[in-house]
Parts: sequence; structure tokens; C-alpha cells
Amino acid sequence: MARKPQVKTIRNENDKIADEQVRLDLEEAVWCEEHLDGLMTSCLEDFPDDDVSELADYAAGIARSSITDRTRDGHARIIKAYIMFHKQRNTEWGPTAVTRQTPYDIRAFITHKCGEKDKGYEGKKFSTAVSTRAALTYWYRHCRQNESVVEWRCDEITGICHGLPTRARAVSEFMIGLEKMKARSGEVSQSARALLREDMHRLYDYCMDSTHTPEERRWGVVRYTAYIFAWLMLLRIEEVVTLEFASIEIIPGERAYIEVRLKTRKSAQTGVLHTWRLWANDADARLCPVRALIRLASLYGPHKLLKGPLFLRIGKLGDVLHDQPVSTSILSRALTSDLQGLAYSSWALYGTHSFRRGGCQHRIRNCDFDVGMVAAWGGWSQIEALTMFRYFYSPNDNHEHMVEYDRNDKKRVKF
Repeated sequence: MARKPQVKTIRNENDKIADEQVRLDLEEAVWCEEHLDGLMTSCLEDFPDDDVSELADYAAGIARSSITDRTRDGHARIIKAYIMFHKQRNTEWGPTAVTRQTPYDIRAFITHKCGEKDKGYEGKKFSTAVSTRAALTYWYRHCRQNESVVEWRCDEITGICHGLPTRARAVSEFMIGLEKMKARSGEVSQSARALLREDMHRLYDYCMDSTHTPEERRWGVVRYTAYIFAWLMLLRIEEVVTLEFASIEIIPGERAYIEVRLKTRKSAQTGVLHTWRLWANDADARLCPVRALIRLASLYGPHKLLKGPLFLRIGKLGDVLHDQPVSTSILSRALTSDLQGLAYSSWALYGTHSFRRGGCQHRIRNCDFDVGMVAAWGGWSQIEALTMFRYFYSPNDNHEHMVEYDRNDKKRVKF
């Protein structure tokens, strides 16, 4: 009897870890949705489009009725296969209906495509599962345009479901398990690539490029300030765009640092108690948050009321649009455009989590932080810190110098 409290504590901790894994899975799902076009090119052969049956025509017609953009042919092929799969098993199944069962319908289809061959499934790669989930997210967003895109919940009284079924916990837990199963068989999953210090230097140079038009440079000031704050504070893009003027505390006469606080974040919806003190960086001005904030203040001018969102859109003529804050999608597209402008051939591997991943690795590599310091700096709970390794390492990160990792001697002098 004396051991029951300890067993309960262990169970509670395990539940918290599972919750954190689900949260991270949902974060990765958002990145995959942003990069669906790139991911899809590698898996379209898993969805053949040569079926000319009446059911195939019916399924294609339904998919095309909502997805009219001709650049979305890959999405339509996956959705068509999804509809056919369920219609073949239940002629009464509704392609656009959303019920408590819908998350399990999604799981069943992904299992059919990616389950183990020796158990009768097609045995496709985990990337096919990721692309399928992202394409079905796109489908249900079109079917339910007035619903939230960040949650899934069912009213216990009415039975009405709200949000996207691909966001359901049942789907996240399934994807986590499937990824582990694929990993045991030797597959490597994909995740956002980290933006490292040299990448931030390049982004600074590009955003502040004197050859750009004045309007472009003004927009460059805004977006790079958002970039550097996200990177230094280990934030996701959707968190950094929520910063407001009230989030910044500057002590009159103090030039050495500023303090920043978020209002809310995913893990603290009722308020964030954590504060980041960002110090001026005279050794590397391109990474200096104080200088970035000064540039932003100069851009906005002395008559800007210091309230509301911190990051504002810039008009075509270079004017500050005071009633139009920068959104997650705008900043995400800007990052993609900047990386393409810098001729990054791997631009598709970067996303909204690249700043957090890169910021974590910067603290370890360049600032002599240990893991505990990174967790404390990010304001993460103990449970969040348990899954923090995902930010330190990704197979997509730059490992081209790996041949030097075990080298003990200094570089030999050539005669």
C-alpha cells in the first residue's frame, strides 16, 4: 500500500511526457503542412492515378470540387485515394462529414498505406504518412473553412466536433508510434533544419542589403528583428509574432540590455512568468537585439503609440501599416523568400521551428550553455526539457564536417 503514491507519481509523469510528445508532433505537423509541396514529390508514386473506374471518377470529382487550384494535383491524388479507400469499405461513408470517427478514419487510411507489408499493408515510408496527414489537413480545412485549424475537440453533450480531425490526439499518438516503428526498421524521419549563426549573419546581410529598394529595406528591418528575437529567445515563429510593445521593458538610461516577456505560449495559455534579458552584443552587431530594436524604433518613428503588436507590416510604398500586424504565414513566407534569395538549395528544409532549433544549438555550440541552462533560458518545464533533444539534433542539420568530429590533433602544417 505504501508504494501506491509513487506509482501514481510515475504514471502522472508518464502522462506529462506523452502530452509533450503529442505537442511536439503537432508542431512538426505544422512544418510538414507548410512544406507539403516539397514532401509530396517524393511520395506521389505511392498514389497511382491510373484507375478509370466509376468510383475513381466519383472520388476525383469530390476532391476537385473543393481543390480548384491546379497546382494542387498531388493533394487531390492523395485525397482521391482516401475517399476511394473508405467508399470501397462503406458506400455510406461521407467524404466531407466530420464526426468522432474521422480521426480513426485517417488512421485507418495511413495504416493501409504505411503499415507493415507482412501484415497485409502497403509498407510505404513514413514520409508518405506525413504527406498524407498534411494533405488531409488541407482537405478538411477546405471542408470546414470556419473551424479552428489548431485544435480538435468534441462536445460531450451535442456530439458536435470542432477543429481539424488531423489535430486529434488519436492521430498524433498514432503518428508517434508509426515513426518509432519505422525508425526501428531503419527509416529516418524529416524535421525542420536549424538556422545556425552563419545563417543568421547571411539573413542580416540580405535583409539590410543597401542595394535593395528603400521599401524592401524597411520591411527587412521588421522581419529581421522578428528573426533575431525568435532565434535568441528560442521561440517558434507563431510565438514571436505575438510580441507586443508591452512585452518589451526598457529601463530609462539602461543601454546594456532589454527584458522581454510573452503574454502566452502553447504551454502557458494563462500567462508566461518567464522573462528573457537580452544583452547588447558589441562583439557581433548583426546578432545584437538592442540594435535590432533601435532600428525598429527608428523605422516606426517618434509618434508611434507604444501599444499593440510589435511587428507591423510595411506597405508597397514603405509606409508602416499600423493596423496590420505581421502574421505567422507572412513571416514564414518571408523566410522562404529570403533563403531562396540567398540561393539556399535546401530552402525547403527550413520552417517555423528553424529559429528555435538553431537558437538551441547556438547556445550549446557558441555560448557554452549546458543542457540545463538551455532549458532554463527557454523557460521550459521539466517535461518539455525531456524532449528538448529534438531541438539539438536533426538528420537534416549540417553534418558535412562530421569527418572531423573525432580528430584529436591540430590540423597538420603543410610544407
